Amino acid sequence: MPRETSADPRRRLPSVDQALQRPELRALADRHGRPAVREALRGALDERRGPASASSLEPPAAASVEAGLAELVGDVSSRLERAARPSLQRVINATGVVVHTNLGRAPLAPSAAERVAEIARGYTNLEYDLARGERGSRDTHADRRLSALLGVEGAIVVNNGAAAVLLAVNTLAEGREVLVSRGELVEIGGSFRIPDVLKKGGARLREVGTTNRTRLADYRAAHSAETALILKVHPSNFRVVGFTEETPLAELAAFAREAGLPLLEDQGSGALDRLPGALAGEETARRALDGGVDVVAFSGDKLLGGPQAGILAGRRAPVEAMRRNPLYRALRVDKMTLAALDATLLEHEAGRASERVPVLRMLHASHEQLAARASALRATLAQAVPGLRVSLLEGESAVGGGAAPTVGLPTVTLAIEPGPRGADAFAARMRAGSPPVVARVDEGRVIVDLRTVSPEEEPLLVAVLEHASAE
Repeated sequence: MPRETSADPRRRLPSVDQALQRPELRALADRHGRPAVREALRGALDERRGPASASSLEPPAAASVEAGLAELVGDVSSRLERAARPSLQRVINATGVVVHTNLGRAPLAPSAAERVAEIARGYTNLEYDLARGERGSRDTHADRRLSALLGVEGAIVVNNGAAAVLLAVNTLAEGREVLVSRGELVEIGGSFRIPDVLKKGGARLREVGTTNRTRLADYRAAHSAETALILKVHPSNFRVVGFTEETPLAELAAFAREAGLPLLEDQGSGALDRLPGALAGEETARRALDGGVDVVAFSGDKLLGGPQAGILAGRRAPVEAMRRNPLYRALRVDKMTLAALDATLLEHEAGRASERVPVLRMLHASHEQLAARASALRATLAQAVPGLRVSLLEGESAVGGGAAPTVGLPTVTLAIEPGPRGADAFAARMRAGSPPVVARVDEGRVIVDLRTVSPEEEPLLVAVLEHASAE
């Protein structure tokens, strides 16, 4: 190994302790803490030692040394800012997919977000009965409003839709069989499959019928002394079409009562009210319950428009049995989720959900409204970013979240010509914006769908597009 000389360029770099004496780095230490500054400084120096060892051995001028130290301080400051930046960030969803699982599904209504902030700032009556001055139950904060909205005897809330099915299966069918149509053995996201949920719940799957046709006679033939539960599953993210047959819910419910079996429906999307236009056929939780289902399970952060949660609602006996299950304690939700859910349910109860709950407001937005917004934003971009080529393009938005997979919602999008860098690079620059903007790339253009961009976010979108267009 060659011996380092006094002229070795690596010796020009200060040690960590020497650098920490500089006023600029002491100021950063006051702001970020000395350990964080030391770590960032060590990384910056290590990065420079490689290139320095290959550089000229001529002694540098004093001005050059000072410039290098100033650059080092700037690098350390940048590293500290990046390290302090939260990993979880708010983004602008310009994809047109309303319930976008990768982007956090449903954004909360302002009233729900404000309620969460208020509850998070102090102590609460989460498990305290203020009237009696003694221990209470957290279940009361969701049960009353859910039961009233759905017309059921009881409701329980856990941390997501899969947890709801897991708890129900474990409570009602542990060690026994669950009847499920072969056409409903779906994967519900993240490689999480219904057969796996049943297995983890301690139950045995008994497949019924065929992938495309399941009749009531198939359920009768599969029923035995080992049967504990009938599970009906919403076909998330796909539809089987053509030569198909499905057992009507009323007939399945009548058979379940005749056989003395509970009927659980994983309704999934969590729609409480009928949706507009082409979405009117999407099943609601109330319809399933009115059809004879004993317990319905659905997500809180899909078409309900609330926080991530799994909701189980129905007859008192099965709901109370699930509440007593020790597994419930591991799956229950915290005070912030309950606060957001209660505020969201209040918007539904007051009849304001289609205006104040973002997911429902987006789904109710008409083609004409979106066309007017797109045209106005295109004019704004022409003034703010004159070099950006933008055209209006007819398109379709998607509901997302496993709801209405075959229904497209007519929209008018902004189609952006990305220039010589290409659409993928332009979209990447948008994602690096502040805030990040996630859009679609299609046929060499960047597509922005305003259905999922709130009017309040439009100035931020313009600023990000301006930055992405800069040379």
